[in-house]
Amino acid sequence: MFARVKKSGKHQYLHIVENRREGKKTVQRVVSTLGRMDQLTAKGEIEVLVRSLARFSEKALLVLSGKSEVNVQTKKIGPALIFDRLWKELGIDKVIRSLVSERKFEFNVERAIFLTVFHRLFPSGSNRFCDQWRREYVISWVKDLLLHRLYRAMAFLGEEIEDQRDKTPFAPRCIKNIVEEGMFRIRRDLFTGLDLVFFDTTSIYLSGCQKK
Repeated sequence: MFARVKKSGKHQYLHIVENRREGKKTVQRVVSTLGRMDQLTAKGEIEVLVRSLARFSEKALLVLSGKSEVNVQTKKIGPALIFDRLWKELGIDKVIRSLVSERKFEFNVERAIFLTVFHRLFPSGSNRFCDQWRREYVISWVKDLLLHRLYRAMAFLGEEIEDQRDKTPFAPRCIKNIVEEGMFRIRRDLFTGLDLVFFDTTSIYLSGCQKK
């Protein structure tokens, strides 16, 4: 459906019109006549209707005047605020910043990692998709992060620790492990117990020989 202004006599009238198929033809039918344009404009009724319709659209306002369009962009703020609070309470930001303090990165590594982790909590997907998806959210300090910075941040987490090379039988110890251990130390006290342990089984495999 769409809006149409049609002149009848000395006045213009605002109509809501729909397209529909009748056999092989497309015909138009007036669903509703909203009234004379001059009266609707004078009373501000068009603006009232636009605001009412806008409640059902998160990304755009539908302007029914038929003369102009208003481009509106909406962004979500709640999810990023909540996750940023949890991120800081867990001390992840402090751990990452301490690890990059002596490195000469030209971008905010902590914010790049925050963005990629935040993305995986929702639709998930590749870093390329994350670069598009983040435009729907208000996230502090990530506006200037380019796609190749996200790749670089992930490479940083996967960097193998030199003094730990070949020390583990399966996957090598890397920066990611240091981040996890740092998070544990920040929240540990004399009475901290260990109730639950998560294992990364990405590189674990089993093999055997079956006797006939």
